[in-house]
Amino acid sequence: MEGKINKKVLVVEDDEDVILYLSTWLSDQGFDVAVARDGIEATEKVKADPPDLITLDMVMPQKTGVKFYREIKKDPQHGHIPVIIITGLQREFERFISNRRVTPAPEGYISKPFGQDELIETIHKVLGVSCSKKALVNGGR
Repeated sequence: MEGKINKKVLVVEDDEDVILYLSTWLSDQGFDVAVARDGIEATEKVKADPPDLITLDMVMPQKTGVKFYREIKKDPQHGHIPVIIITGLQREFERFISNRRVTPAPEGYISKPFGQDELIETIHKVLGVSCSKKALVNGGR
């Protein structure tokens, strides 16, 4: 591990395998990680302890990622938090982006399945946090 980055990432995802993968890998990269399994829980966590970054799946129970995204971006207190959408629904995402009127585009987008290099490069771009390529390839070792 490169060391503690002191940035908190909220992983909003309902697939337990993806949650385990993202939370473990991001922790190994030095991030503090919190998890929400739907948009309702994500809203509560953002209000209680705002993260520095949100990774967001689009399809979830209760409140979808689209609805959560629109609400968070309209929120004057939390609308500045960058969001990286991670989804396997490329067509739905493209439709979502093309139909938006007031809501800004997300700061990042990654299609499932994704690789570690793509994920960390997107996080680096969004947060300006650097990690060496060697650390990424070796899982932080």
